[in-house]
This record gives sequence, structure tokens and C-alpha cells, in this order.
Amino acid sequence: MPRAVPFATTLHVRDHCLCLVVQQAARALARRFDEALRPVGLTHGQFSLLMSLNRPQPPSIGPVAELLAMDRTTLTANLKPLERRGLVKTTVDPADRRGRLLTLTDAGLQLLQSALPHWERMNEETERLLAQTDIDALRAGLRALS
Repeated sequence: MPRAVPFATTLHVRDHCLCLVVQQAARALARRFDEALRPVGLTHGQFSLLMSLNRPQPPSIGPVAELLAMDRTTLTANLKPLERRGLVKTTVDPADRRGRLLTLTDAGLQLLQSALPHWERMNEETERLLAQTDIDALRAGLRALS
């Protein structure tokens, strides 16, 4: 029978694991932003995806997947409900017929515009909760991990 890991080690990991605390915070933030965006019918993930498409030129799937830190398959799956709702349109890239370009539709732009005040309020509220934290340093530190 393998030797058990001492319970004291479990407590140490609970109290010192950066991955655990970041996961806990990410889940809590996701719930907060999901609740804030519920009145406009979006999740925080959908909002981020729509915002990532708000560019002067339609992006291809690769750069959007990279920005959102997801693989192309996951991004494609997340795009489908937005396409069904008429918020996003996927077209063939005329420069490379194998590629696809992602465009916000007029409905997608309108929804993004109506969602923005909800996001802004929640983002400001979250920053106030972290008033004793150097927000820019926190962002920089988290980006360094990604």
C-alpha cells in the first residue's frame, strides 16, 4: 500500500498553491461577470469572444484563438452558438481559401455595445475590491504566466 501524503502537506498546498488560488479567483470572477452580463444574454466568455472580433479588419481563427488562449477547436465550438444567434459571420478568406475570417454582424455589434456598460460596471467594481492591490502589476504578473 502506498504511503499517504501527510495531511499537513495538503494544508500547505491549499494555503500556498498559486495555481489553486488563481483557479479559485478565475471561477469567482467568471461567476461575477456572467451575472453582470446575464441581462444582455451573454456569458463573460461570449463577451470576450465578441470583443476580440471588434477590429477594423476581420481576423482569422488563429489570432483570435491565441488572444483568448484557447485551441482552434474550442474556439470553433464557442463560435457556433454566436453564429446561430446571428451575432458572428464566418466567411472564406479571399487571400487564402483554406482560411476563415470572423466578422461581427450588425446584431453582434449592437449586442456588444449594449453589453459594454454592464462589463464596465463589473470591471470597476472588481477593481475597487482589489483597491489595496496594484492592478497593473497584477495584470502584468498574470500575463507573464500566459
